[in-house]
Amino acid sequence: MASKVYFIKDVTAEAVVKMYDKLGITLPGKVAVKVHSGEEGNQNYLKPEFWKPMVEHVNGTIVECNTAYEGERNYTDKHIKLLKRHGWNEFFDVDLMDAEGPDIEIPIKNGTHLKTDIMGKNFLNYDSMLVLSHFKGHPMGGYGGALKQLSIGCASCAGKVKIHSAGKYNKASEQDVVWNDLPEQNAFLESMAEAASAVVDHFGKNIAFINVMANMSVDCDCCAVAEDPCLKDIGILASLDPVAIDRACLDLVYASKDVGRDHFLERVTSRNGEHTPATAAKLGVGSLEYELIEL
Repeated sequence: MASKVYFIKDVTAEAVVKMYDKLGITLPGKVAVKVHSGEEGNQNYLKPEFWKPMVEHVNGTIVECNTAYEGERNYTDKHIKLLKRHGWNEFFDVDLMDAEGPDIEIPIKNGTHLKTDIMGKNFLNYDSMLVLSHFKGHPMGGYGGALKQLSIGCASCAGKVKIHSAGKYNKASEQDVVWNDLPEQNAFLESMAEAASAVVDHFGKNIAFINVMANMSVDCDCCAVAEDPCLKDIGILASLDPVAIDRACLDLVYASKDVGRDHFLERVTSRNGEHTPATAAKLGVGSLEYELIEL
């Protein structure tokens, strides 16, 4: 069955709220709002002011996790200081979910590479999740959208190490060695899809997705040195299906007549990025078939 994906060309904070309301869902209880808060030096991430009306609309808590690469976000003390410098604490309650251990593990059904996903212990404090994704390129995954937020984005430092190594490494202390011992590319992409499935299974129907196609560089918001955007803003998408919303974003890029389209798509295709939603669909995370409903 085709999933509904709503689309609007306006890229405004008010349009984000409008798109969420079109989904007809009320996220219950304590709502985790997953964003990409931006690496130090990155110029493209979506700022807290942009997300403010949406986060307030669901009375949510901004959630983030430590990274597994060098930068200002790989250790709790540095990460908390950067979150404050970027202004997140000025507007929201902010929860660095793996700020303190021990991590927890949630099961992955039918995983080839991963049997569990490692999360910060605070992950279990939430009843529902709103995944706010800045759609852009990614140096390893090809692109970053809802599935990337669910997998690498939601995992603790140890969880990120596990995903990037396709299950070979399982400890935050191994974050340095993993970059010298990376798996075959498809194994990494499949591990991302498997980790995403664990988060979707955990929340069930209490999860929603918004992708914003703006500031679209070939580089992720995790890059301290990133290319400037190569595509003009396309719009905002909303869905209850993370596979469908990512697939719709990719298709909108393919359909674009923008002069930067081929440069962006080279990043996606050179990393075989479309393998992630394809694998997620096989795992039952969502559907590659969708109905795009333009507002």
